[in-house]
Amino acid sequence: MKRILFLDRDGCLIQEPQPDQQVDSLEKLEFIPGVLFALARIVRELDFTLVMVTNQDGLGTSSFPEDTFWPAHQKML
Repeated sequence: MKRILFLDRDGCLIQEPQPDQQVDSLEKLEFIPGVLFALARIVRELDFTLVMVTNQDGLGTSSFPEDTFWPAHQKML
């Protein structure tokens, strides 16, 4: 059976920008140091499938329109 590792996006894979904690532009996208190397190692050496999950508070509202969410999210994938 294939092992799956579910990873939360904000605060686990990427920094949560202050003060709004919303990655609503590519400029705010910052990976946690070492995370990409660690994920590659987990996949390569431990044979996990990685699944990124996220719960974006306020997504789709006027303060966090959906079209500002997708560019950074797609870049991460």
